Amino acid sequence: MCGHCKKLAPDFETAATRLKGTVPLAKVDCTASPDTCGRFGVTGYPTLKIFRNGEDSSSYDGPRSADGIVHFMKKQAGPNSVTLRREADLEAFVNHFDASVVGFFSGPDSGQLAEFLKAASVMREHFRFAHTIDMTLGLKHGVDTERVLLFRPPRLSSKFEESVLRFTETITTHTLRRFIRDNIFGMCPHLTNENRDKLKGQDLLTAYYDLDYLQNPKGSNYWRNRVMKVGSQFASQGLSFAVANRRDFVDELEEEFGLGASDGGDLPFVTIRTRQGFKYTMREEFTRDGKSLERFLEDYFAGRLKRYIKSEPIPEKNKGPVKVVVAESFEEIVNDPEKDVLIEFYAPWCGHCKSLEPKYKELAEQLYSDPNIVIAKMDATANDVPQGFDVFPTIYFAQAGKKDQPKRYEGAHEVKDFIKYLKGEALHVPVVSGVREDL
Repeated sequence: MCGHCKKLAPDFETAATRLKGTVPLAKVDCTASPDTCGRFGVTGYPTLKIFRNGEDSSSYDGPRSADGIVHFMKKQAGPNSVTLRREADLEAFVNHFDASVVGFFSGPDSGQLAEFLKAASVMREHFRFAHTIDMTLGLKHGVDTERVLLFRPPRLSSKFEESVLRFTETITTHTLRRFIRDNIFGMCPHLTNENRDKLKGQDLLTAYYDLDYLQNPKGSNYWRNRVMKVGSQFASQGLSFAVANRRDFVDELEEEFGLGASDGGDLPFVTIRTRQGFKYTMREEFTRDGKSLERFLEDYFAGRLKRYIKSEPIPEKNKGPVKVVVAESFEEIVNDPEKDVLIEFYAPWCGHCKSLEPKYKELAEQLYSDPNIVIAKMDATANDVPQGFDVFPTIYFAQAGKKDQPKRYEGAHEVKDFIKYLKGEALHVPVVSGVREDL
């Protein structure tokens, strides 16, 4: 069984148990049934697909944790859009952990209802839809003509933004998708493992603390309200805001920001991560008046903050043939504009990396006398890797004078193959074993 399959297996089994009687989960061993997998276009593992009425409906692109699978697949059960007949149905539907999209229509033959249902069928995997043909259900929300409303989750209700938004365009899948995408999260959403990929594609400030909307909704919103109050002053500057339960991201906070499970106390731990991968942390304690967060944001937008970089210490001695690079020395060594640099990003537990080590060292020894070529390595598990390098285990070449265009090395791993590659790619003519080679 492949590594990714092994990782998914326990979560898939747990989800299957929890969904029993609601949505059946099944699995196919493609090594034992290659014809079945081939018929449905399966080329990589694990591949997850959703079937409806015995037909391949769509690929599953939801989260792969047990909670995420259960949450996602419960959305798949039932109709594309839930029919609401009474006011109690509407209240029950919108009183949900996730946002709700509700259409109010004049009758079953409404053309806009048909378009709404078409859009719901396309987007049901990502959003919750409901509709009614009883216009009186919308009166308390100011609906007096056919209209679509977006209800944000009640637990996130705040005086800093509207809880119900009106869609005013003609309904098409395109216009409704754009409206939902632009408005569903609001000013300061609750970041979870299920929505993280949608939120982290932007410049994002996140406040991590003991957030629990089931047991302590008031306390959970205490710090969120302070983030929103301060964030509203910077709303037009391109930074998004979120709050998250620290316990849901323990591993990530330790891995990305060096925060231990017992660090930080009761106060929020605030980070900014940009779409370029730059990271910043608020060093000052989060004060209840929000002034420390305000100062942090002023420094961020003024360019006064120092980026947080996870790095091993710079080695005191680094005279070996293979230069050891850490995040703090990456710019100095790898991005030296005068040097051609071949760098291996490795993991200490990686078997391929260990088997490469003696050949890589031999390569470095043969090129040791060349002042213009550096053979280097970096532990990608202990150091932040800059944007532009897909890790690991991988080898990249950063040519002198072209540091913004690193190239992934795709060749064989014999010493002669590396040398042949460097002869063709290096700006400077390589010196091998003390003798300058002709190209």
